[in-house]
Amino acid sequence: MAGIQVIRFNTRGTTSEAGTSEGTFDNGDAEVADVQAAINYSFEVLKVKELWVVGWSFGTDLALRHAKDPRVAGLILLSPPMQRTQESDLAFWQADSRPVVAYVPEHDEYLNPEQAVERFKNFPRLVLVPVTGAKHLWVGEPFVHLILSEITKWLAPERLPLPTEV
Repeated sequence: MAGIQVIRFNTRGTTSEAGTSEGTFDNGDAEVADVQAAINYSFEVLKVKELWVVGWSFGTDLALRHAKDPRVAGLILLSPPMQRTQESDLAFWQADSRPVVAYVPEHDEYLNPEQAVERFKNFPRLVLVPVTGAKHLWVGEPFVHLILSEITKWLAPERLPLPTEV
């Protein structure tokens, strides 16, 4: 809708409609290789000029932990559960100048906005955006349009507003 190139990948052991990826889920540790492979593929094969890493749920932990490659322009975190991210990861991003924004649903069962304020207290540079009425899965309108618009605001603001009809 906004002309943004999207490169989606599954980590090891993930099952989707396309099948199950090779490897075994490793709680975010061995997945460092998956994240780095996706970043390398994006630059070396697809020749992207600017790469933002957008993670949802478990993917936000992977982004904060493993997307530290200097070629990455910034991070967008959707529904961060903050179950595997360490204080050292937050310290890295606090010291880094690249933008990091987190969208935290009001009704997220893993980390709500109030909990996020506490969890990110040592990362004041983070842009924390509470999303009233939203849930962890971002299901249904108006939340799908809202979050796509928010992502576009960071990646291609000149393409706003997004259409509401196809």
